[in-house]
Amino acid sequence: MNIGTPKVVDYAARHYVSLRRQVVMPIGQVATETLDKLVVEIDRQGIAGTGAAIFKYNIVKMPELEMEFGFETSSAQSATGALKSGILPAGRYAELTYVGPYRHLTKVNGVLIDWSRENDLVFDMHPAPDGDHFASRVEFYPNGPQDEPDEDKRKTVVAIKLKD
Repeated sequence: MNIGTPKVVDYAARHYVSLRRQVVMPIGQVATETLDKLVVEIDRQGIAGTGAAIFKYNIVKMPELEMEFGFETSSAQSATGALKSGILPAGRYAELTYVGPYRHLTKVNGVLIDWSRENDLVFDMHPAPDGDHFASRVEFYPNGPQDEPDEDKRKTVVAIKLKD
């Protein structure tokens, strides 16, 4: 397990397509099933130019989550039905790169959150009775199981948008 050094990074806006789900931790099985459906739907709708897989955490009230499972796209897409087209907003993000098994991602997120608090960084989010609503809290998966069979070499970039 290799947890990188957290940092603040300026992100440009990024396009993506996704399927939204209400899930309960742990998310492994739902993530796999949803990504399989997502690939079928992307192919069915003829969407090209997909990049890294993303998991976007819209609302967090542990262990319940509202998430989007998606892929980055090179430009805006015309998605229909359950498939949604979205934009990750531009701005400053707290970011951390991790290489290792996905089972440690809860801990990795905790490292980024703790570092952000220790450095007086404020997330672009608001609390509500149904959980914490994030403007953009995302995990990017540049290499997944289909690319890298060795789970110890899988890379994840965890990023949470900061308030301007």
